[in-house]
Amino acid sequence: MATKAKKITKEVLIAAYMDYVLEHETVPKSIYNFCKLIKIKEEDFYLFYGSLESLKKGIWEQIFTSTLSLMKKNKDYENFSNKDKMLTFFYTFFETLTLNRSYVLFTLKHSGGTMKNLEEVKGLRKHIKGFSKDLIEDGNVDKNFKITKHNPQLFSEGAWLQFLFLLKFWTNDDSAGFEKTDMAIEKSVNTIFDVFDNTPLDNILDFGKFLYKETFA
Repeated sequence: MATKAKKITKEVLIAAYMDYVLEHETVPKSIYNFCKLIKIKEEDFYLFYGSLESLKKGIWEQIFTSTLSLMKKNKDYENFSNKDKMLTFFYTFFETLTLNRSYVLFTLKHSGGTMKNLEEVKGLRKHIKGFSKDLIEDGNVDKNFKITKHNPQLFSEGAWLQFLFLLKFWTNDDSAGFEKTDMAIEKSVNTIFDVFDNTPLDNILDFGKFLYKETFA
């Protein structure tokens, strides 16, 4: 009886790649080597990704996509305030990261402990900035005066720095259920929204510098 051919999808390749690096504690030396070990044709790999680097980027984009999908399953989500939407995003994102914690820690270890210059998260940076920028632009629609409107570009950059800060916190969190990370998310999101609502632009920039220092110190 003929063996049924393995159905190849992006999700199958991502799962196989993550299993590979965790089992071997190293990245595959080549696409050929990777495909041979997981018993697929090399040409099937190229149907979805042009390189191992693009697959690694795809892992972070899948985590982001899964986060949005889970958030929007909550029928009340669209009625949340911008602050509650941001809280929901970070809570859900880090819950999803926790499901893949071993892989994330492996990636951070092999990038020197920081994602500041990690090529594979550039797509994730774009997505997080886009998500937060959309929140601010939606909030600005209801503001009648330009002086009361928030700067979407500045806020989105702050949201990315906030993510890096929380990621660093999460990697070092040894509390049960990562409850300290949940507290850090709540406090940091509340702080950022309070800052943007009540603080002059110069102080916002100072706060951004503080987050940067805390993230990369």
